[in-house]
Amino acid sequence: MRISCIQMDMVIGDTEHNYSLAENLIKKASLQKPDTVVLPETWNSGYFPKNNLEKYCDNDGERTKKVIGGLAKELGINIVAGSVANIKNGRIYNTSYIFDRTGKNIAEYDKTHLFTPMNEDGYFTKGEKTVTFELDGKKCGILICYDIRFPELTRTLTVNNRLDYLFLVAQWPQKRVDHLLTLSKARAIENQMFVVCTNSCDRSGDTVFGGNSSVFDPWGEKIASASESREIITANCDESILENIRNSINVFADRRKEIYNI
Repeated sequence: MRISCIQMDMVIGDTEHNYSLAENLIKKASLQKPDTVVLPETWNSGYFPKNNLEKYCDNDGERTKKVIGGLAKELGINIVAGSVANIKNGRIYNTSYIFDRTGKNIAEYDKTHLFTPMNEDGYFTKGEKTVTFELDGKKCGILICYDIRFPELTRTLTVNNRLDYLFLVAQWPQKRVDHLLTLSKARAIENQMFVVCTNSCDRSGDTVFGGNSSVFDPWGEKIASASESREIITANCDESILENIRNSINVFADRRKEIYNI
């Protein structure tokens, strides 16, 4: 699979600008002939306007499905649409939508671990389930930012589904960007899958986001990486190594679940 990550800088609270920018960047990324394009976290609202947050939210993904799903169909590409601030059933969620090449919304995921140091849990509602899906016949999972710090979440996804790709969409600060890269690499190695990390960049209030979007192969090798500025990176993922590593180091067959107590 050929994958393009859109490392995007968005304007906090300016949804018109952000949708327009996302649309333009997706079209630009499509010129690199990717199979799948990935956006960062809460790109519609920025991270995140605490005053009148509901004003900047999508309504059950209506606009995202129309704009991004429409682009997926028009361009004939899969789109992992990062995540958007989103109202469902009267509650605000941090929701990721995934579209296939026909523009169909094939999966949606609500962020399950909310970042309490920035009081995210005071504004958003926790998601209650994991989500997997297929893109071009490959098994995929999705995490949003803080989720990556919880290895039991990733392991739940991979033990039950043996993922080929894990998409991680984030608004991760520059001062801890080494954590983002280390955790992404570790999840790729221990779960024997590609990890596609798409981060945001630039500044929101006092927070500087770290960029450094990266794609790691199942050996933990970084096969594409970005700087700290707006950028589109594209990786060619050699899926033949999946079978090789799983046959040579079969960690899932060698698990001792009878002694684990999590």
